[in-house]
Amino acid sequence: MMEILKNTKIDFMGKMYYALAITAILSAIGLLTVVQISRGAANLGIDFAGGTAVQIKFNERVPLHDVRRALMDGGITDFELQDLPGQSKVLINAKKGEAHVGDLSKKIISALSQKYSESSMVVDSSTEIGPKVGKKLRTDALWAIIAAIIGILIYITFRFQFRFGIGATVATFHDVLAVLAVFFILGKEINLIIVSALLMIAGYSLTDTVVVFDRIRENLKTRLKKSTVEVINESINEVLSRTLITSLTTFFSAAALFVFGGEVIHDFAFAIMMGIIVGTYSSIFVASPVVLLLGKDKVIGKK
Repeated sequence: MMEILKNTKIDFMGKMYYALAITAILSAIGLLTVVQISRGAANLGIDFAGGTAVQIKFNERVPLHDVRRALMDGGITDFELQDLPGQSKVLINAKKGEAHVGDLSKKIISALSQKYSESSMVVDSSTEIGPKVGKKLRTDALWAIIAAIIGILIYITFRFQFRFGIGATVATFHDVLAVLAVFFILGKEINLIIVSALLMIAGYSLTDTVVVFDRIRENLKTRLKKSTVEVINESINEVLSRTLITSLTTFFSAAALFVFGGEVIHDFAFAIMMGIIVGTYSSIFVASPVVLLLGKDKVIGKK
C-alpha cells in the first residue's frame, strides 16, 4: 500500500489532554445547538420549522435576484431560493413566519404572478409542512442519531470490549456534535438532508476508528513488555498513512460535490467534508485516549 508518511513516531497520547479540551469545547457548542434545535431557535429548514416548498418552471431562465425582488414586494421575507441550472426552474423554500402554512404557497404564487404572466411560468410542485409535523420530524431525527450511536456502542462492544465501545461511541458523538456546531456557528440551515449527512459521518467515523482499534488490539497481544501508552502510540503511527490516504481521497470526492454539485447538495457536501476532518481527528485524539483512560494496563484485546 502507498505510504505518504513512513516510520512516524508521533506521541499522540502525550497530546491527548489538549485534544480532549478541544473536543469538550466543540461538544459543548454542539450540545447547545441540539438544545436550540429542540427549541426551534436554530436556522432550521422547513423540514423542521414548517413551511412551504414551491418549485416554479419558467419558459426561460430568470435571474434569481428578480425572483427574490418579486417575492419581497409581495410581502414574503423569510425564504431561500435555489436555482436548478439547465431546467429554468426555481425552488422556493419559505418558512411559516406569521402566516398559516396553507396560505404561504398561495402568497408565493400570487407574488410571482404580479411580475410574471401565467403563461410564462408553471407550478411544478408545492409541498407544505405544518409546524407540528416539523416538530415531530425534529424529534424523529434526534432519535435516529441516538439509535445509530447506541448501535455503534453495541457493535464495538461485541467485536472488541466495552471500553472500546465507549471510545467509539464518544468519538462518534463528538463528530456529530462538532459538525452541528460548525453549522450553528456559520448560521447554515439544518434540515433532513443534513441529518442524513450526520448519519453518514457516524458510519465513516466508525470505519476509521475500527481500523485503529484493530491495530491496537493486535499489538496489545504481541507487545506485552511495552506499556499501553507505547502500544497505542505505535499502533496509531502504523495506520497513520492509511488513515490519511483514505481521508484525503474521500475528502476530495466530497469537495468535488461541493464545488460542482450545485446549490441543492452544497450544504450536504460541506457537512461531509467537515465530518471527514473531525472523524479523522476523533479516531486518533478521541477514541484512543478514551480507551486508554478507561483501562490503561487493563486494556486487553479479545482473542
